[in-house]
Amino acid sequence: MVLYYCRLKLHDNVFFATREMGILYETEKYLHNWALTYAIFSGSYLPHPYHSQPAQQPGYLDPKNEQNLFFLNPEKIYVFPALPLRCFYQVNTFKAAQTTYYGKSKQFGEKGANRNYPINYGRAKELAVGSEYATYLFAPRKLYIPQWIRLGKWMAKVHLTKYPIPKTAMQAQTGEYACPHPLNPLDLPSQQQMMLYNRIVMPPVSLITESQLVGEYWELSGEDWESFRANLPELPKKVCLPRGIIYGAGVAADVR
Repeated sequence: MVLYYCRLKLHDNVFFATREMGILYETEKYLHNWALTYAIFSGSYLPHPYHSQPAQQPGYLDPKNEQNLFFLNPEKIYVFPALPLRCFYQVNTFKAAQTTYYGKSKQFGEKGANRNYPINYGRAKELAVGSEYATYLFAPRKLYIPQWIRLGKWMAKVHLTKYPIPKTAMQAQTGEYACPHPLNPLDLPSQQQMMLYNRIVMPPVSLITESQLVGEYWELSGEDWESFRANLPELPKKVCLPRGIIYGAGVAADVR
């Protein structure tokens, strides 16, 4: 098994409609692991369909969907959500086309026409260029991970740098542990008991962070870990990550 530490740097603004508050569409500062997985492995370990899919019907954990995440479980590949290291925002204003299902223009004198700006407009709060993130990636062996990926609704350009973590820095442990790195609760196996956590509300599945769990985990520490993190000062002295984590752990057994 190989564990990669990955750093991501945004070279374009990244936008997800995490929250819609009136005319403001806000992007959460965390990057969801399912979105990262599709960005990294679509077309390689995940099938990339060349025909149009039914609109607004995502199939992340739907075995009938030909691009579901269960393809990665037999390969023992897993990507964690990304933690923001440096996060910047930019708010952009956009104008939507005036269509019958969204809204229509008003003639002078009609109700709603006493404004000197378009009715159909909004603001997108996007993750700005220069923001940096960190995550972890499990793989059964050394594999190809692209240096450039496309992420978000605008297919923003993101640079990815991977660092293989020495196996000697990983110790298998069991018991109670703290994991400040964000996790996807739907991917945690039933053997992992969540005690305390902070919830990050975002679609398609809310994440958790600063969590305390009970179960099997990998502890990254020791002299080899200290040597590894010498050039990565953002890494803490000890990192704990859950073991046995797979996509859709709660429903994966039913799929098999």
